[in-house]
Amino acid sequence: MKNKSLVSNIGIRLLLMLIIVTFLCVLNPKLSVAQPIVLGVPISRGYPDGVDAERGITLAVEEINAKGGVNVAGTMRPLKLEISDTRDLEPGVPVAEALLAVERLIIEKKANFIVGGPIRSEGALAAMDVLSKHKTVSILSAGVLSPAYHKRIADNYDKYKYCFRTTGSVVPMIGGAIGTFESIKAKKGFDKAFIMVQDVAHARAAGNALKEGLEKKGWKIIGYEIYPTGTTDFSVGLSKAKNGMAQYLIPWFDMPEVSILMKQWYDMKVPSLPIGYIHALQDEGTWKATDGKVAYSVVLYAKAGSVATKAIPLSEKFVPAHKKRYGMEPRSEWTSTSYTVVYILKGAIERAKSLDPDLIIPALEKTDMMGTYGRVKFDPKSHQIIENGDPKETAVGTWAQWIDGKRVIVFPDKIATKSLALPPWMK
Repeated sequence: MKNKSLVSNIGIRLLLMLIIVTFLCVLNPKLSVAQPIVLGVPISRGYPDGVDAERGITLAVEEINAKGGVNVAGTMRPLKLEISDTRDLEPGVPVAEALLAVERLIIEKKANFIVGGPIRSEGALAAMDVLSKHKTVSILSAGVLSPAYHKRIADNYDKYKYCFRTTGSVVPMIGGAIGTFESIKAKKGFDKAFIMVQDVAHARAAGNALKEGLEKKGWKIIGYEIYPTGTTDFSVGLSKAKNGMAQYLIPWFDMPEVSILMKQWYDMKVPSLPIGYIHALQDEGTWKATDGKVAYSVVLYAKAGSVATKAIPLSEKFVPAHKKRYGMEPRSEWTSTSYTVVYILKGAIERAKSLDPDLIIPALEKTDMMGTYGRVKFDPKSHQIIENGDPKETAVGTWAQWIDGKRVIVFPDKIATKSLALPPWMK
């Protein structure tokens, strides 16, 4: 009898608890059990850029979920990540593999949104048709610097309105780079450059634009070399730069082998300042990995945030949070942009009070918030993030120089923490 009475009491208590929880959920929708919002993340997981993007997105998702998730019309819904390896940064991998990864996330994993990649421009451009077909909103936050991306949106808005990009393109990057080079020219008198680029879409576009832009400013382009992805010897090009007495060495690479370029530059004592988009040198472990042979190189980050600066308060919050979570500072700009992209999407969902693409798109177009790289706003016609060099007004990039084992911001002036230094063999 006692056992039956005990079972009966437990049953009554469980029933009462269920009634109470149900009642509370009716009174407070935040307590409702809700389906997660699925973020599909197509990235190249075997490459540093993919790792950077994944870490930034994961950190933001963890922070948001720890605070209850995303408020969708009064219901708090958690974010769920579904990550698919596109392998699009690996040499020789066909674009079709990235497309399959995107489609798999949408069809099989039921992704509500796509964030992150594909990272390679060629893969992202091809994926636009997949996103349009499935009417899935995507915000690129890693790679894809080709100007063709936002041009396609502006030219055919109705078809590609689902696509947004926070990474930027080579067009404003080149304008900013030329402005930076002109600033150094005014102080140092440098006007001779040797350009070295990787054989990929965004790098070729950047190299051509730099050459044309600098020549219009009266600069002398001593040489222009294009290198296949995976190149491991740059000594011939470096010799040409040295013999031609180039004062700037302007590399534009996202492949990891560029660290070999810097080792050869240092060993050959080429009297040219390395300054450009030298993507693999963004890693804080680069100094140790190259035995300090990256010293004095100046690295462009397409977006700020991965090196903290007081001029952008959120960068000072993000960098230590990343180090606490992963044991290291953010490596590239794609960590910063991918962290912020989750908050951009969260804001749009909460303003739209829905996951409906037709409501999310105008909400994203009206985005106006502070991120890790300045103020975040999109061009409503091209869905390209707006930037002009002032973090209080728009997104900004940054130039960081390797000095004594640390990355220090030297440009733009509004967020700089140190002045530019030259290698001793240039003085």
